[in-house]
Amino acid sequence: MAVIPVLSAFSFVSVSNTALADYLNSQGTGGDYRYELWSGDNSNYYLKIWSAEASPTSSPYYTTRGFDSSREALIYFDCYYAKRNLPECPR
Repeated sequence: MAVIPVLSAFSFVSVSNTALADYLNSQGTGGDYRYELWSGDNSNYYLKIWSAEASPTSSPYYTTRGFDSSREALIYFDCYYAKRNLPECPR
């Protein structure tokens, strides 16, 4: 009988740690850079950015601040790193 409460406690701890994990949503390239789009809680997105020539195991060249949406984060990458001329890019 004492095993059930212990198992329940371990399940709760496991779920709590999973909820705190960040998730890789997508990867891509543009210009001289590549990125990974990550989310922490599906309402906070950020980019890890590398030079296109950087080793896949190297630390990111830059990690952005949090964005409210994946679209906002990808527009940022397109405007500032891929140098695309989008209507959303600041002039």
